[in-house]
Amino acid sequence: MSKTTKSQTSGTGSDIKRINFTGKSKIFYVISAVLIALSVLVTILGVDVAIEFKGGTMITYSFAGEIIDSEAESRVEEVTGANVTVQQGELFQSDRKKLSISFVSNEGFTAEKQSALTAALQETYADNDIEILDSTDVAASSGRNFFIKCIVAVVFSAVILILYIAFRFKRISGWSSGVCAVIALLHDIVVTYGAFVLIGFQINSNFIAVVLTILGCSINNTIVVYDRIRENRKLMPMAEIHDLVNISTTQSMTRSFRTSITTVVTMLIISIVASVYGVTSILSFSVPIIVGMMVGTYSSLCLAPCLWVSWQTKGKKA
Repeated sequence: MSKTTKSQTSGTGSDIKRINFTGKSKIFYVISAVLIALSVLVTILGVDVAIEFKGGTMITYSFAGEIIDSEAESRVEEVTGANVTVQQGELFQSDRKKLSISFVSNEGFTAEKQSALTAALQETYADNDIEILDSTDVAASSGRNFFIKCIVAVVFSAVILILYIAFRFKRISGWSSGVCAVIALLHDIVVTYGAFVLIGFQINSNFIAVVLTILGCSINNTIVVYDRIRENRKLMPMAEIHDLVNISTTQSMTRSFRTSITTVVTMLIISIVASVYGVTSILSFSVPIIVGMMVGTYSSLCLAPCLWVSWQTKGKKA
């Protein structure tokens, strides 16, 4: 980040401190392009999609003592003939643990097969007092429909945001500010998705919750910057657009940082507690939120305002 400077334009915001965000716009664009490219790369390398999106069977058992995941996976694969994923977790208000088994099952998992699997596990782990807690079959078509509905919800939210920002900030060319804000949001979602996959989390309902949370937090930070630009345009009507945006973004930094740091620290504490107590299901929400909040703060301060300036200056040149 460049050093803080002062305006040299007489009567248009002189002596107001600012950081030269727009002067570093090309650097920001390159950083964002690299992050997006890495997100695409991890997708090519492979994405672990949860059962609720691709269809399959999920069975949860409770047990006492200790069970090794790899051994349990091998035993379940012998019975089902499918590649399975086994995860352990703690049962609240109990000294027992839970064993979650998931695998793709296009034909469903009949009651007879489920009984055979339960009997095999109880025989293999006779000392662990295994009991079935829950069994769910998810059709592949249901998973696809759920995923499509989630995508539609995100697209619908993006359209509403563009319309809202266009109306609220019509004094600073609302349509362009709305489109730039949504581009920044898409950037946040893609980069967070890349981090989600890179860390090794499954694409599941938690990911959709993360996306919707980031949409709200990131757009709020961007609107704060836009609001400051609109106010400063009234106070400094003769200010050059780069000065206007740099001053406004600098003035918005403290608020954006405070909001983001509060959320990041909270999610960090939750992640630490969840790791200590073995509540791993929460980690696929809390950890990506940390990444998303940091990326969202970056895009709100460094990307969206610079994109808007580029739009405005190119329009004038044309």
